Amino acid sequence: MFMIKTLACLIIILSSTTLGFSYSKLYNERLSNLINFQHCIQILETEIIYAANPLPDALKEVYNKGNKKVSYIFDEIRNYLLNNKNSNVYDGFLHIASELNEGLCFKEQDIEIILSFGRSLGISNRTDQEKYFKVLEVQLKAQQREAEEEKLKNGKMYKSLGILIGFGIVLALY
Repeated sequence: MFMIKTLACLIIILSSTTLGFSYSKLYNERLSNLINFQHCIQILETEIIYAANPLPDALKEVYNKGNKKVSYIFDEIRNYLLNNKNSNVYDGFLHIASELNEGLCFKEQDIEIILSFGRSLGISNRTDQEKYFKVLEVQLKAQQREAEEEKLKNGKMYKSLGILIGFGIVLALY
């Protein structure tokens, strides 16, 4: 009987600790994905502004050169635009909005910034596009700082909470 109680206690503690660490990992993922997304945006800027590639070609280059953990989104946008000839770039960005939240752990504010950029992409001349890229870069850097702060603050908290809740449940049961 003692063995079963000990095993149950260990399972409870390990489960709650795992949940705490898993939730903490979401903060790490968001920061990492924001950094990788910004790198992909820099590739896109180079392809559009300096190489003067058409948008579908530029999106393909971002997919090929960027970190696949994030760059697949640009391939999704490209495929959407190629398969839906009457749609605009913003529709392509709207198409991937749920993936930004679920797959990349982006917050609503991150997604709004990206969708705002999607509205302006491809509708003006190269000089204006360059300005839009700079604005996006500043906004993404601010989001990265926020994500770093949240990671430091909340990441440790959820790890600790997971462990403490596990011990609390064990103490409450015995």
